[in-house]
Amino acid sequence: MLRATGRTRKLRLSALLLTLAAVAGALLFVELGFADGASAQLGPSTATRQVTPGVGNDAALWRAVHSGVSGWVSIPDRKAGLLIQPQGETWRAVRNGPLLHDGAYLLGAVVVALAIFFLWRGRIRVEDGFSGRTVTRFGPIERFAHWLIAVSFVVLGLTGLNITFGRHVLMPLIGQPTFAAVSLWAKYLHNFVAFAFIAGLVVVFVRWVTENIPDKYDAGWLLRGGGMFAKGVHPPAKKFNAGQKILFWLIVLGGGSLAASGLDLLFPFQLAMFSKTFVFLNLFGANLPTNLAPVHEMQLASIWHAILALLMIALILGHVYIGTLGMEGAFDAMGTGEVDVSWAREHHSVWAERQAARDSQPVIPLGGKESVTPAE
Repeated sequence: MLRATGRTRKLRLSALLLTLAAVAGALLFVELGFADGASAQLGPSTATRQVTPGVGNDAALWRAVHSGVSGWVSIPDRKAGLLIQPQGETWRAVRNGPLLHDGAYLLGAVVVALAIFFLWRGRIRVEDGFSGRTVTRFGPIERFAHWLIAVSFVVLGLTGLNITFGRHVLMPLIGQPTFAAVSLWAKYLHNFVAFAFIAGLVVVFVRWVTENIPDKYDAGWLLRGGGMFAKGVHPPAKKFNAGQKILFWLIVLGGGSLAASGLDLLFPFQLAMFSKTFVFLNLFGANLPTNLAPVHEMQLASIWHAILALLMIALILGHVYIGTLGMEGAFDAMGTGEVDVSWAREHHSVWAERQAARDSQPVIPLGGKESVTPAE
C-alpha cells in the first residue's frame, strides 16, 4: 500500500514537472514570437528591437511594446497585433491643442480683418455707374457647378466645424442628448454631401482650367493690388484676374486634397493615401516614413483633413465677402449670369473688350470716348 502510494506521488510529481515545463516552454515561445514580430514595423518611428527572453527583461519588453512594435495575431485583423501606437499621443495633443485653439483664432482673425477692411475701404462701387446694359459672364452649367460647390461646402463646413468645436461650443447650449442627435445627423450629411462637392469640383475644373492659366496681365494686377486698395485703379484682366486664378487653384488643389483625405477617413484602413504619397515624395529626397501603421494613417488623414478644412473656410470667407458685401455688382455674375457692362470694363477690361468685339458692340474705354475695338 505504501509502495503504491509512493508510486502515485512520483507520478503526480512527474506530471507537475511536465506541466511546469510545458507552461515555461509556451511562455518562452510567446516571448520569442513577440520579439521576432518587432521587425514587422507598422509605425514611422518604430525601431527594430530584439527582446532576449530571460530574467529581468520586463522593462526591455515594455519599452519595445511602447515604441510601437507589432506582435503576431491569429485573427484576420493584423492591426490587433499593435498593442500600443505611440503616435496616438501626438495626434491627441495636436487635435485638442493647436488645431482647436489656432483654428478658432484663424477664423476669428479672418472675420475681424474683413470687418476692418470694410470699415476702411467701404464697398467697392462701380465708379462709372451702372450702364443699364449687361453682358453674359457665366452660363447655366458654370453657375450650377459653382452653387453646387458653394452649398455643399457650407454644409460640409458647418458639420465639420461641429466635429472640431461642437463639444466646446454647441453642447453647452443645447445639452448632451440634443447634441448627440444633431451630431449623428451632421455626420450623415457630411459623409454624403461630400460627393456633391467632389462632383462640382470636377465640373468647375474641366470648365475653367484653361481660363485660369497665368498670363501677362496677372503680374500687373497683383502689383496694383487688383484695385482693391485704392479708388480709380482698374488693372486690366481677362475673364479671371490674378486673384481669382489664385483662388481657383487653391480651391481645386485644396479641395482635391480635402476630398482625398476625406475618402481615406470614409473608407478607413483601405486606401493608405499618406503611405503612397510619402513613397512618391521620397522620389524627390523627402525621406518620409512609408511603413505607416493603419491607425497612424487614419490619424494623419484626420489632422490633415481638419487643417485643410479650416484654411479653406478662411479662404472662402474672403471670397464670400468680395462676392456680396465687398464689391458692388459682383454677385450678379453668379446670381443671374449677367453683369453690367460698366462693371465688366472696370474689373475685367480685356475680357469685356473681347466680348464686345465678338458681338460687334461699341466699347467705351475707361475715361474715353466711344470707339470700336476690332476682334482679335
